[in-house]
Amino acid sequence: MPELPQRIWSDDDWKWIQLGYASRDMDEKWDVFTEGEVVFLHRSWTGNGTFAATFVPVVGCGWRIDSAVVERDSERYRGTDDAYDCVTLELVISAIVLGEPATDLRTKLVELTRRGSGSDAPASVIQHSALGLRSDS
Repeated sequence: MPELPQRIWSDDDWKWIQLGYASRDMDEKWDVFTEGEVVFLHRSWTGNGTFAATFVPVVGCGWRIDSAVVERDSERYRGTDDAYDCVTLELVISAIVLGEPATDLRTKLVELTRRGSGSDAPASVIQHSALGLRSDS
């Protein structure tokens, strides 16, 4: 991925990220698991891998994503926008795995979706479609 999230996750965040996240019902869209320092994000319904992000420690202040790959087979993932992929990767980790409100990321996801598709769908519909999240989640 040419664009990566710039966030530094704390050591406590990294411990939670390493625990991953398993979708609990049909409305949840992502399963997340870690092998070593690589975090894998798979679509829950299909099991298809969409992202793999390699984390590295930042001396004295946590963890950051050093590199990441995104699926580009259009039959498995229709994304083609680097900014959208960057936001989605960070948002899944922040909102789904860590349970953060991630309001700014949610807003950015909606803006990028609308810009890319020309859709004026409500924010809650866009978020649920991409992430399985409601605007009040």
